[in-house]
Amino acid sequence: MRGLLWLGSATAALILAAGAPAAAAPKKSDAAYMGGSKRLDRYSPLGQIHKGNVSQLRTLWTRPGLDPSLKAAFPDLTPSDYLRGTPILIDGVLYTPNAVGLVEAFDPATGATKWVQKPFANTLAEAAGQSARTVDYWENGSDKRIFSVRGEYLYALHARDGSPVADFGQGGRVSLNRNTPDDAKYFGFNGPLVVGDVIVIGGEGGGKAGGGYADGGNTKEASPEDIRGYDVRTGKLVWTFHILPRPGEPGYETWTPESAAYSGNMGAWAPLSADEANGIVYVPLSTTTNAYYGGHRPGDNLYSNSLVALNAKTGKLVWHYQMVHHDVWDSDNASPPTLADLKVDGRTVPAVIQPNKTGFLYVFNRLTGKPVWPIEERPVPASTIPGERLSPTQPFPTKPPPFDRQGIREDDLIDYTPALRAEAKAVLSQYNYGPLFTPPSLDESATGGKKGTLAMPGAWGSGNWNTGAFDPETGRYYAVSMTLPGTFGLAKLTGGGATIDYGYPPPPPGGRTGAIAIASPYGPGPDGLPLLKGPYGRITAYDMNRGDKLWTVANGDGPRNHPRLKDLNLPELGNTGRPVALVTKSLLFLGDASDSLFGQAGLRGAVKFRAFDKASGAKIWETPLPAGTTGGPITYMANGKQIVLIPVGGAGYGSGWVAMGLQ
Repeated sequence: MRGLLWLGSATAALILAAGAPAAAAPKKSDAAYMGGSKRLDRYSPLGQIHKGNVSQLRTLWTRPGLDPSLKAAFPDLTPSDYLRGTPILIDGVLYTPNAVGLVEAFDPATGATKWVQKPFANTLAEAAGQSARTVDYWENGSDKRIFSVRGEYLYALHARDGSPVADFGQGGRVSLNRNTPDDAKYFGFNGPLVVGDVIVIGGEGGGKAGGGYADGGNTKEASPEDIRGYDVRTGKLVWTFHILPRPGEPGYETWTPESAAYSGNMGAWAPLSADEANGIVYVPLSTTTNAYYGGHRPGDNLYSNSLVALNAKTGKLVWHYQMVHHDVWDSDNASPPTLADLKVDGRTVPAVIQPNKTGFLYVFNRLTGKPVWPIEERPVPASTIPGERLSPTQPFPTKPPPFDRQGIREDDLIDYTPALRAEAKAVLSQYNYGPLFTPPSLDESATGGKKGTLAMPGAWGSGNWNTGAFDPETGRYYAVSMTLPGTFGLAKLTGGGATIDYGYPPPPPGGRTGAIAIASPYGPGPDGLPLLKGPYGRITAYDMNRGDKLWTVANGDGPRNHPRLKDLNLPELGNTGRPVALVTKSLLFLGDASDSLFGQAGLRGAVKFRAFDKASGAKIWETPLPAGTTGGPITYMANGKQIVLIPVGGAGYGSGWVAMGLQ
């Protein structure tokens, strides 16, 4: 099967046996990792809060995204409003990156500070930084450590007080900088993942593959963001997995020697997951340079857009599968792989579920890489751009069905009123469009032609880092997605630092153009409204034992209060954005994301946090939040009380954590 290196159970077993980590059992906790566990299922069996009493939830305490002690020490320190930090709970203490990426430890019952990581040097420059996604924990007897990634460094801290582990790297930190000219120097999108005695780092996720960067993203040169493993005790580099294979390595033949020398990016910026018992780490990889034109890189371009399963101790490849060949849509595996034990046709299958921006779910035996249901290579449209040689086929899962719209047809246009439908048809007529994998095309609007390709999904994807939660009690998977088309209109490039033949014109000062340009929260459409039918933010439930879709519901009001819709008595239409779900004994929690309005005015007070019946999708309860969610909600028990803790942030509010519980 094309795109799959399926080693088979015997070969895979040999690779695992050769380097399976002899590690202690995973730490038992209500929230031992950012997804509840390293399976990234975003599930908790807790049930003190249930359908009958969730309406009684109240805010118990809040905590700012930056501890006041840091602001007092550095008055000019400006924290981010986008608080990525999702805490972990270990031995009755919450640990998390704060709004500048330093680690804070606080009481899970009250939010009271226990300790705050000090900047490596007592300077404003060292104190400043970006928020990171999460931290991880390791222990061996009395040696208990918290690992974090901040900027270009991997830190090891003593869990008891946040002091650096002096013999780890250089005084408690290890540089992750690859010393290449284009190193992004930020590794916090997915955080560290400890498997056995190895800390796995997934790559930057901040390189040049996407549009909208200072140079417009119109370059083919970048460094591969290789996956690396570090020793938990010393910080020494243990292994490196080349995501762009070197000469003589499998996959090198999917490049030309020339393109293999200058192409890069492809790192994992979505969270990684791990099968700790078998010592496998699952890495969802992204696209390569350039994300929208690949005439300079003929071939399938492994391991871009692939899920790779690596032996966590040695870094050796166990298996891989490429979801998109020769990507020109920025169709990353931008979502975490979720581990699940399924019952398929009467047999137990140790599975991994990988969402893609396209709206597909790819399901594999996580030990061997064999698809649980067939995946077919189907013909897709060819490119009309000179020099572009796309793959003639792409992988289409036969099960489960996609979790959001794919491609664009005239029947997909909004029809809330005849006038809006006519206006939507007029907008659509300005673009080329078609089924999923309709390629980018030239913007010829200046000479009376089309503006390029309008595609669904756009470059933001249907699925993103927030997508996915799995309920092991019922075998149900919940895909959280948004319906957001995007434009792919390229031009012939001359000068301006471009090193590819076709791409997006450089953005004007202070603005973005191209595939991620957003004229409204819903993409191009009539009068600031969506072009396509909703819901625009949705939850789709699947029976993963059968591969069947069960239901889809909207998350939020969406644009139904728009002046042209408010009198139509429409159902909830759903908010775009990237909120994270949390599944419990009877409920599914999901909020509005801080990016649900894409930075537009009115964010504060407009967002809510909701509870849905996980069986039916019926909305049971909602409450306002001071700002949109920015990380994943978690739940845990503290002093006999179940608490739901939510990272939030937004313009006009700042950032912080909101703790809710029954009073």
